[in-house]
Amino acid sequence: MEVLYTKPQSSPYFFGGPQPWSSFSWASSDDRVRGGSSHSYLTINKDTNTAIFHGNLDIKTLGGAGFASQHTASTTELWDLSSYAGLELSIPKSDGHTYTLNLRDELQDPRPDGRQRSGLVWEAKFKVEKGQTKVRLGWKEFRPTYRGREVHMGRPLILAGVKRFEIMIRSFFGEQEGDFELEIESIKGIEQEKGRYRDDPNDSGDDDKYYDEKQQPYSEDEDTGLGWLCCGIC
Repeated sequence: MEVLYTKPQSSPYFFGGPQPWSSFSWASSDDRVRGGSSHSYLTINKDTNTAIFHGNLDIKTLGGAGFASQHTASTTELWDLSSYAGLELSIPKSDGHTYTLNLRDELQDPRPDGRQRSGLVWEAKFKVEKGQTKVRLGWKEFRPTYRGREVHMGRPLILAGVKRFEIMIRSFFGEQEGDFELEIESIKGIEQEKGRYRDDPNDSGDDDKYYDEKQQPYSEDEDTGLGWLCCGIC
C-alpha cells in the first residue's frame, strides 16, 4: 500500500521559479493508449528554467478526435491548494492553440493492460493571446469532467488533496491539429484577496456580504452523488 504525503510548500510556486522543473517528474498520456497517433514531450530548458510542452496532435487516426498530455508522474504526492484562489501560469511563448490544465484528487488503479482507468478530472481551458504572458485560472474555471465531457452534478474538487497536475491539448472534435508548442515558466497559486476590516473608515456599510474566497469549484451543487456514473465502469 502506497503512503501519501503532502509536498512541503515554502512558496506559492508549485512548478518553476524556486521549484526547478524536472522531466523525470512528468509522464506522457497521449491518445496512443486508445489507438491514436498523437505524441507529446516535456523538455526542460535549464538555462531559462522553463518547461516546453510540445509534440504533434493527430486527428486522422481516430477520425477527428485526438489528445496529447503530460502529467505529474508521482502517485504518492499530494498538493495542498486550499489556501489559494486559483492558479497562475507564466507563459513566455505559445502557438495560439487552446490548452487545458487538469487537476485530479483521486487516481484510479490501472487496468490489467496498464492503461489508466477513467475518473473525474477538473479541467480549465486557456488560450494565450498575442502579447499575453500570464494566465490566471480561478477555481470556478475548473469544470468537473468524465472522459472529456462535463459532469454537471459533479462534486467539488478536494483542493487540500490534489494528486495530479496535467497539461493537455485536445482536438475539440477536429478544431485543432498538428504540431504544438507551449513554453511554461511557472505554475503557482494565486494569493487570496483580503477583505476590508469592519472598522475600515472607507467602508460605507453598503457591502455587507463578506465571504471566504477559499472556495471550491461548483460548491453551489450540494449533490455529490455519482453512483449512476460509476456503475459498470472499469
